[in-house]
Amino acid sequence: MDEVPLIATSAGEYDGYEAEKGDFHFHRRNNHPVRSTRLRCCCFCVGWSDVLSRCCDWLVGACSRKREYSSRRLTVGSAPTLKYPSNVICNQKYNIFTFIPLVLYEQFKFFLNLYFLVVAISQFIPEVRIGYLYTYWGPLGFVLVVTMIREALDDFRRYRRDKEANSQIYKKLTAVGIKNILSSDIRVGDLLFVEKNQRVPADMVLLRTADRSGSIFIRTDQLDGETDWKLRLAVPYTQALAADKELFALNASLFAEKPQKDIHSFIGTFSKTNEEGLQSEDPLSLQNALWASTVVASSSALGIVIYTGREMRSVMNTSQPKSKVGQLDLEINTLTKVLFTSVVALSILMMSIKGFTGPWYRYLVRFILLFSYIIPISLRVNLDMGKAAYSWMIQQDDEIPGTVVRSTTIPEELGRIVYLLTDKTGTLTQNEMVFKKIHLGTVSFASDTMDEVMTHVRDTYAVQTSSSSSSTPTQPAAITSRVKRTVVTRVHEAVKAIALCHNVTPVYEDVNAVGSGPEADQLVGAKCTYQASSPDEVALVTWTENIGLALVKRDQSSMQLTTPTGSCLSFSVLHIFPFTSESKRMGIIVKDETTDEIIFYLKGADVVMTSVVQYNDWLEEECGNMAREGLRTLVIAKKVLSEDQYKLFSNVHHQAQVSVENRAARVQAAVESLERDMQLLCITGVEDKLQADVRPTLEVLRNAAIKVWMLTGDKMETATCIAKSSQLVSRSQAIHTFRPISTRTDAHLELNMFRRRNDCALVISGESLEVCLKYYEHEFMELVCQCPAVVCCRCTPTQKADIVRLLRTHTGKPTCAIGDGGNDVSMIQAANAGIGIVGKEGKQASLAADFSITQFSFIARLLLVHGRNRYNHATLFLTAIRTTFVLHWNLSQQPRLFNWHLSLATFLNTDIISCHI
Repeated sequence: MDEVPLIATSAGEYDGYEAEKGDFHFHRRNNHPVRSTRLRCCCFCVGWSDVLSRCCDWLVGACSRKREYSSRRLTVGSAPTLKYPSNVICNQKYNIFTFIPLVLYEQFKFFLNLYFLVVAISQFIPEVRIGYLYTYWGPLGFVLVVTMIREALDDFRRYRRDKEANSQIYKKLTAVGIKNILSSDIRVGDLLFVEKNQRVPADMVLLRTADRSGSIFIRTDQLDGETDWKLRLAVPYTQALAADKELFALNASLFAEKPQKDIHSFIGTFSKTNEEGLQSEDPLSLQNALWASTVVASSSALGIVIYTGREMRSVMNTSQPKSKVGQLDLEINTLTKVLFTSVVALSILMMSIKGFTGPWYRYLVRFILLFSYIIPISLRVNLDMGKAAYSWMIQQDDEIPGTVVRSTTIPEELGRIVYLLTDKTGTLTQNEMVFKKIHLGTVSFASDTMDEVMTHVRDTYAVQTSSSSSSTPTQPAAITSRVKRTVVTRVHEAVKAIALCHNVTPVYEDVNAVGSGPEADQLVGAKCTYQASSPDEVALVTWTENIGLALVKRDQSSMQLTTPTGSCLSFSVLHIFPFTSESKRMGIIVKDETTDEIIFYLKGADVVMTSVVQYNDWLEEECGNMAREGLRTLVIAKKVLSEDQYKLFSNVHHQAQVSVENRAARVQAAVESLERDMQLLCITGVEDKLQADVRPTLEVLRNAAIKVWMLTGDKMETATCIAKSSQLVSRSQAIHTFRPISTRTDAHLELNMFRRRNDCALVISGESLEVCLKYYEHEFMELVCQCPAVVCCRCTPTQKADIVRLLRTHTGKPTCAIGDGGNDVSMIQAANAGIGIVGKEGKQASLAADFSITQFSFIARLLLVHGRNRYNHATLFLTAIRTTFVLHWNLSQQPRLFNWHLSLATFLNTDIISCHI
């Protein structure tokens, strides 16, 4: 490893064609007054050759040059001067001009079909004709016609789906009013309305929402595979406008970074100039962006289009579909070459016996054509018929109902699978979190003792209510004991922290029933659903509601809770520090409007919270116990801030936010100044429900020597926990977590450390994986292929597909990819066999896959029963070819055997064996 060479990267690849000066010859005009006709013609020819040379050079450069993207600055309310890609969706493989050439190319790029074509064409030459034309062109024409009809129908279905997507109508805001516009006519700079439950047609920056707070929720399941709603915020300056038409009176512009694949980040600025000529800028981030293929889940939105067409995030993360060819077809193609070589050798041998006299080359060709029946043309027809029968048998299996075979060309590939790459959310798990346990250090409460927690919380607020109604409160008998009082207090503080430290927003279905901006007491009893970017937070807040402390109202600056006694608690939200994969924690600063107490709550993974909280002797042990139970743990702590402490922090934090250089580092340093000597409150344990029969299915696959990799866009902690609970990683198996790396040196050290670990599962993030593949691709793949299980988290759709291709390239082993979301389509199409699950995230993966199932557990029977049977039958089919060779060797020795006898024998031989299979 110390002398590992640097792998060439895309940055060092040849980027395009660039002509040198010596490639062009410029002929200057001669000032001599007399020119001959010959000189004029020469100059004319040279001029045309120069023009042709320039055109060829331009075409070569245009075809080889990589597409370059650029950042842009858009004026709000005005059309851009530069030209950007159109927003037309086109997933078709052919058009009216390329259909026949491309279909013929796909067919005749294989030697088997090309051989039949050459043999059939040779029969137009009278000197070498040995039979009737229909005996050659009939089967070949039948194969081509059936293939063209199938390809035409598939492409017509893609055309209808594209037309439906391009014909969706959206509302565009113009200076003269609102007009309807087709999705395909949307351009960069347009101001579009996106209604509730409507798909976002292009990448946009959110300017205004129907909600006065400027916030909306979106669903991103077709982009990143996560079913949880994501919060998005409008630009504050435009949200504060009185009406939408005032956008055209603004002197404002928007800067957007150049298009890129990363769906988890966005950098931009919003600049405006007031009436006094003073200019100011507001930063734009991912919270202000709406990516295409997401769906607005609440309210309605008005945004400005920044990327369209091939520059959209969703399109850049989608690979073009390619025709898949089974290993059986490749083996038959190779065997055909061997048989053809044998035919040529046999023909030369026959010519040697006859003698090379007269037109010997004509006799040689006739011998080759005569022995061509050794490679039966009906083989291809019967092979396709057999695969169609296999596919029908799979769909008729009652033990895997709802299974659909969308690609009838590769059913035998299911029996060759060595690597299975699976998505997590919706594939292995149901993405439904259930609160299971809370540990306070001295006492623990599980599902069967949650009634005690409810009693403690109710007693606490009953005491507070009686104390507020009486000037001389008395201590109730239920908490006279010192120990009892300590448990009640700790339970109350823990439940209150869980109810406040989150990014959850309650969403009410019937907003009009409570009016605009209802109070908390009006919302009590209304039907409410909680939405957040993490299902863990939804599970925690749902649990506090069941305990008696319910979240009823939340906006950007305030939060309101209701107690078991029916009273309302109001808190001001001063600062929110969202969860990131680097910090692994989330914090919030709130102010109790009743007591004016300022409290900083923090929750996160135990690996980072251990150094933040005060010394204790139970945190690490209890987190380990919960993890072994398959629970996802969170450590919760708090710190009370004085007024002076908060003002000092607020000033430092504001200065860090407005800084231009090292903004993220300075903001993190300011937050870390508060994360010291915090009071540990509790540890929570949440369980993610698995799909039915996931554990036994993974065990069966593992016993069948199939290595399972999990590729997910979720957080590392979540992915690791699911890998343990689903027994993708066995309990006795060690796990090596690849730490975040960014340089070649870091990658070198981590790979050396990983090399010293034997027989352990690997957990790695998408960013670290990209660095390793950039510098040490071969070495990394060599090590990772030896792991019994691999978990890749924070993977983009493109990274998932790249991992599949790397496995196929470096190992040469067949791969299978399974998923249920739109973000899994690229991975499914890149694998040898792609399987889609019809689930909560829609049918996009199912429609793009080769095989469609309704639940993950069906994959065991699909691979180990149907796949094995199809593979065994394919092996018998290859045996049939060898039998055909022997049969035709005997038949071809009969001098009076007619041509149709050979054709009939060929068909019957292969057909009988196919039926037997």
